Amino acid sequence: MAISRRTFLTAAAASSALALLPTDAATGHATASARPLPLPGSLPASLPTEAEGGRRLTNLGHLRFLLADVPVVASATHTTYAIDAEPIVLAPWTYADTDGAGGYRPVGGGTRDAVTGYWTQGAYNADDIARAAVVFLRDWKASGDPRSRDEARQVLRSLAFLQTATGANAGRVVLWQQEDGTLNPSAIPVELPDPSDSAESYWLARTVWAFGEGYAAFLSEDADFAAFLLSRLHLALDALGRESLSRAGQWVRSDGRRLPAWLIAGGADATSEAMLGLAAAAEVGDARSRQALDTYGEGVAAMATDPAAGWPFGAVLPWTGSLGFWHAWGAAAPEALARGGALRGRRDWIRASIADAGSFTPLVLASGGPHNAWAPLPAEAQIAYGAHGRVAGAVAAAAVAGEGLRVLAGLAAGWFFGANTAGVPVYDPTTGVTFDGVETDGRVNRNSGAESTIHGLLTMLLLDANADIAKIATSITGLTSFSGLRVVDAENARLSAGCTIVRPATGAWTGEGNLSGGAYVRVPRGETVEFDVTEAGGILHGLVWRQAANVGDAVWEVFRGRRRLWSSTTPAGGTGDRGLTEADGMLVPQLLGGDLPADEVVVRCTSRGDVRLDALVIQPAVSTATYATTTGAAVLYANGTTRDQRVPTLAPGAGRAYEADGSQRGQAVGGGKVRVRAGGFTITRG
Repeated sequence: MAISRRTFLTAAAASSALALLPTDAATGHATASARPLPLPGSLPASLPTEAEGGRRLTNLGHLRFLLADVPVVASATHTTYAIDAEPIVLAPWTYADTDGAGGYRPVGGGTRDAVTGYWTQGAYNADDIARAAVVFLRDWKASGDPRSRDEARQVLRSLAFLQTATGANAGRVVLWQQEDGTLNPSAIPVELPDPSDSAESYWLARTVWAFGEGYAAFLSEDADFAAFLLSRLHLALDALGRESLSRAGQWVRSDGRRLPAWLIAGGADATSEAMLGLAAAAEVGDARSRQALDTYGEGVAAMATDPAAGWPFGAVLPWTGSLGFWHAWGAAAPEALARGGALRGRRDWIRASIADAGSFTPLVLASGGPHNAWAPLPAEAQIAYGAHGRVAGAVAAAAVAGEGLRVLAGLAAGWFFGANTAGVPVYDPTTGVTFDGVETDGRVNRNSGAESTIHGLLTMLLLDANADIAKIATSITGLTSFSGLRVVDAENARLSAGCTIVRPATGAWTGEGNLSGGAYVRVPRGETVEFDVTEAGGILHGLVWRQAANVGDAVWEVFRGRRRLWSSTTPAGGTGDRGLTEADGMLVPQLLGGDLPADEVVVRCTSRGDVRLDALVIQPAVSTATYATTTGAAVLYANGTTRDQRVPTLAPGAGRAYEADGSQRGQAVGGGKVRVRAGGFTITRG
C-alpha cells in the first residue's frame, strides 16, 4: 500500500517515512501462521539472469505467499467477471511482518477488531491489487508461465470487484477490502477521498494501469476476458472524464508557475502510472486510451523542469501542491513519458524523460540514493518503490536515447543488492522477499509487504529482460561513499546583531516543504548572514522561504579574503497567489552561481527587505558516488556545471564519458584524471 502524499507530508517534518510503515506486531495483526522464508543475506558473487542463460532474478514466491483467496458476492454496485462461476478471487495482503525467525505474518492495515475480524482499514487494498496484477502480467509475458497468467486473471478479477460498476460513482474504485470480501469505503483513519470511490484517486490511476496492461496481454489469449477488461478501463475513463479529463487544457498559476489543472488527484505521479496502462492499451489499438494518453502526457510533461535552472535539476515535479517537493515513490514520470513519447512521436515528452533520468538521477545517486523526499533537500528513508522508479525511468529513457542510461540504470538497481545506506542486500532472489525500507542511518525495516515486494519484482523483471543492466546491478555489493548536496543551515552561520533565529511552533513543515534544521533566520533590511565554503568549483543555491508579498531581495556576495568575486540577487518574496498549493510562499532553492575557487570563500547574504533565510545549499561541481563491486570499485561522476570538468580519479578503472542523454563521448580516464562532460556523467569500473 502506498504511503499517501498527505500522510507522508504530515509526518515528514517530525520523523522518517519508515515510521509510517507498520512494524508493531502487538497492534492487532493477523493470526495466520507465518511460513518460513529466509531473510535476504549475503548474495553470491555472481547472479546470472535468464538472459545470460542462468536462473532468473525474478522470484514470485513471496508475492504468492501474500496472495489470499477472497470470496466475492455480486451486488447492485459491485461485481466482476464470471462471478457466478468463480466466486473466489485473489488479492495480496497489504503488509507482512517478519517474525524474527525467518518467517512472515500477513498483516492488514490498521488494527483488527477481535470480535468482527475486520481491520480498521482492510486486509487488502486496490493500490496493491492493481500493481500485483501488473507483476503477474509482465511475468507471464516474460516467462510464458501459465501459473502467472492464471494469477494475473484472478487478481484482475479482484480489482474489478473493487471498481464501482453503477451509480453516481461508477468507474471509481473502493480502496479497502476485508478478509471476507466486504468492501470498506471509509477507512480509519480517514483517507481522502472519503468514501474512497467518491472521487478520482491514486488507486483509480493504478486501476487504469492494471486494466490497460491486462487488456493488452489477454487480447490474443482470451478475447472475452480482454473485452471485459477494456470495458472496465473505459468505465474508469468515464469517471476520469467527469473530473481531471474534463479540465484538459485548463491551467492554474501556483506560486508564480503555470501548472496543469488536469492531473489525476493533482499528481504527475498518479497520472504517470495511469499513462503506463493507457500506453499499453493504445499500442494494441484502443482509441480512447490513445486520446487519454495524449491528454495526460501533456499534463505530466508540463511538470518537467530545466536541469540548467537549478533545483530540482531536471526532475519532473510530482505534485501541483508544491514547487519545492519531489518524492521518489511513485516517480514514474520518466518511464511513462519515454514510453508514451515513443508511441505518440512526442519528442518534448522524450526530452523531459531524458532530463529526469539523465540529469536528476545521477544527482539522486550521488546524494546517497533514492531518498523518499526532496522537500526540498534530500532526506528520509529509502524504499523499493522509489528505487524501482529510478531504474525503470532510466531503462525507458535509454530505449529512446543513449546507452549510458543503461549503465546508470544498473547503478540505480544496485540499491537492491547493497548500494544503500545499510550496505546490505534488500532483495533475495531465492525467496522473492524485498525489505520494506532502509533508514538514512542504516536501520533496516525487515518486514516485506505487498508494495515493497511488487516494486522489487518489477525491477527484477527489468533486469531479467536486460542482461547488461543486471550484470552491473548484481555485481554491486555496497555504497562506499557519496558526495551530493551539502547544506549549511543559516542558524549555524555568522549572524549580524539584528538577525533572529525562528523555530516555528508548527515544526519544520511549511505546508509545502521542510525547513532545514527546523528553523530559519529572519534577516531584516541591512542585516547579514555569512557562510564559510570550502568546496572547490561548487555551485551555490540560496534557500529562502519566500513570501507571497513583495518584501525585497537577498543580495549574495562571494569573497576570497577581502576581494569580492561575484554577486547575485534573489527575491525574498513575490510568489503571489498560492493557487493549488497549500500555503502562501514557497521554499525552493534558488540558483546563485558557480565557479568557486579552490580555496575557502565567504558567502554573505545581505537583506534588502524581510528575508527568511533557511540555508545555503552547495552542489559540488562534480558530484560522485563510489560503489564496491565484485570486481573492484565503480564510480559515478555527475557534472552539474555548463563546462567539461577534469577531476582526480577516485578509484582505479576505465570508463566512458556520457552526455546527459546517455550518448557516449569517448573514454574518460587518462593521466590520473576523469573527464566529465558538461551537464553529463561519467562511469568508471575497476
